[in-house]
Amino acid sequence: MTRVLSGWLRFSWPLLVLLLLLWVFLGSEAQVAAFFREHREAHPGLQSVLRFVTDWANPPFYVAYAWILWRGWREKRPDLVRLALAYVVVQVGVAVLAVHGLKMLIGRPRPGAGASFAPLTTDPGHHSMPSGHTTEITGAALPLGLRSRRRITLLLLGLLAALTGFSRIYLGWHHPSDVFFGWLLGSVAGLAIHLLAHRDSHA
Repeated sequence: MTRVLSGWLRFSWPLLVLLLLLWVFLGSEAQVAAFFREHREAHPGLQSVLRFVTDWANPPFYVAYAWILWRGWREKRPDLVRLALAYVVVQVGVAVLAVHGLKMLIGRPRPGAGASFAPLTTDPGHHSMPSGHTTEITGAALPLGLRSRRRITLLLLGLLAALTGFSRIYLGWHHPSDVFFGWLLGSVAGLAIHLLAHRDSHA
C-alpha cells in the first residue's frame, strides 16, 4: 500500500503544483478566468493546441484498455482481464454517473457564466464542478502508471493529466477548483481500478 500511495503522489504532483501556481500568481478564480480569457484572444495558436489536447487526451486510453482486454483474453492472463474490466466498471460508475450527477446537483456556473449556483440543473453552463475530463484521465492513467515499473512512465502520465486539466482551465471551461475535485474523484477511481485489478495478487 505504501508503494501505491507513493506512486499516486508521484503521478499527482504535476497537476497539484500547477494548480498551486495558478492560485499563488494569478489570484482568485475570477482573476484566473479573466487572465486566460485575454490570453486566448492574444494567442489563437496556443488555444488550438490546447483544444486538441482537451479533445484527444482521453480517447487513446479507450484503445489502450481495449488492447489490454484483448491481450488478456488471448494470452489467458486474468490479471490483464481484471484490469480492463475494472476500468470499465469503475469509470462508468465514477467518471460518468458520479461526475454528471454531481455537476447537476452542484450547478456551479462555468467561467464567464455568472456567479450564481443553480443546484439540480440540466443547464450545461452550470455544470462546471467537477471537471469530467480531469476525472476521466486521472482514473484511466493512474492505474497504468501504478502498474508500470518505470518511474518515467508514471511521470509522463502525470504530466499528461496535468496538461489536460490545464487545458480545461485555459479554454475557459473550468475553474481551478473544478479541476482539483476532478483530480480527487479520478484518484478514487484510479486507485479503485488498481486495487480491484490486483485483489488476488497477495492472496
